[in-house]
Amino acid sequence: MTDLLGHQFTETAVTAPPATARTPTTAPSPQILLYTRLRKSPYFWKSRAHGVAMYSVYNHTYHPRHYGDPVAEYWHLLDSVTLWDVGVERQLEISGPDAFDFTNMLVPRDLHKCAVGQCKYVFITAPDGGIINDPILLRVDENRFWLSLADSDVRLWAMGLAHTGGWDVEIKEVDVAPVQVQGPRSKEVMVELFGESVLDISYYYLRPYTLNGMDVVVSRTGYSGEVGYEIYLYNASRDADQLWDAVWQAGEPYDIRPIGPCHIRRIEAGMLSYGSDITLDTNPMEVGYDYRWMVDLDQEADFIGKDALRRVRETGVSRLMVGLEIGGDPLGSYNDGSMIEPFEVVEPSATHRASIGRVTSACYSPRLERNIGLAMLDIDFTQLGTNVVVETPSGPQAGVVVEKPFVDPGKRTPRS
Repeated sequence: MTDLLGHQFTETAVTAPPATARTPTTAPSPQILLYTRLRKSPYFWKSRAHGVAMYSVYNHTYHPRHYGDPVAEYWHLLDSVTLWDVGVERQLEISGPDAFDFTNMLVPRDLHKCAVGQCKYVFITAPDGGIINDPILLRVDENRFWLSLADSDVRLWAMGLAHTGGWDVEIKEVDVAPVQVQGPRSKEVMVELFGESVLDISYYYLRPYTLNGMDVVVSRTGYSGEVGYEIYLYNASRDADQLWDAVWQAGEPYDIRPIGPCHIRRIEAGMLSYGSDITLDTNPMEVGYDYRWMVDLDQEADFIGKDALRRVRETGVSRLMVGLEIGGDPLGSYNDGSMIEPFEVVEPSATHRASIGRVTSACYSPRLERNIGLAMLDIDFTQLGTNVVVETPSGPQAGVVVEKPFVDPGKRTPRS
């Protein structure tokens, strides 16, 4: 054959590769890319040196999920003391003359009941009542608040509200990053670091300290359901290594170990995970009666979503988050890649299995020796003892609605 330029060539038949060559394969454990685009906690290199085995991305930041054995981490949290890199909890500072009124508008809790030096677990709600975030709020000064953020872009939301409303506030992410010291021996480690006065910090209160020239805020908070503290480090980008080393040295006599957030323990405690159990499509009235105290509809001050949530209170909810016990083979630890998608929940009828909700977080509890989970179900299926069917990875399994939290419903342990 001749082409347009008069060149001679021989036509060669092109054969398709065997079909098997084009068959896609699924990597059983795909990696997460470590590169420059995603942010790193100030403690990234220190925690990584201990052998982080799995990361996720949280607030656009690499987050250590576990160090190889989530179940061993669970038992060590229950028995001893653990150190967590939670620098992903970005600190959004709200300050200025209007800081109190502006922050009080963001959240459904009445901050007139939050003293300087106190912390509150809060929801940030949208105009329709949906949950934008569920941070820990720290009132570090009269007109200065930190929001220790869960995984959503609250900074942009708050900046937009402040600009549109003409509020006299400064909203910025500050160079403050926490670590968590959690477990029954955490008090001993904290005394080594800060002295006996640290024992005077009440549950959900805070106190400033200086440690080896580093300014910190210590709070009696944590995401474990156990006794624990968070140490918020100023100038974290500069001093993170020094703080990590100080905590590690103080904890070595008490067998301190680094772990990721222990999802087995937080599910036992009924603690919510933003993006899993709650989202913008969830309102505070739906997440269980044990969280309704976080919405003060009778306060004089207005807050975003107040009218919508008042309507929800008047009309009632159509679904509710409950605790489930789930049959079948042991599930994983939730943070080990064993629960990629929520589990569908259906009616137990053999002839008509309509969807009635989803299990949003589930795991096998080693001490309870059963599978447990948090599930958002249609309101007609939320009475204690209600039987349901859960579509697990190993097939349909019997489920029953039970009390949550599954362990320590009065939170006596973290308060002790």
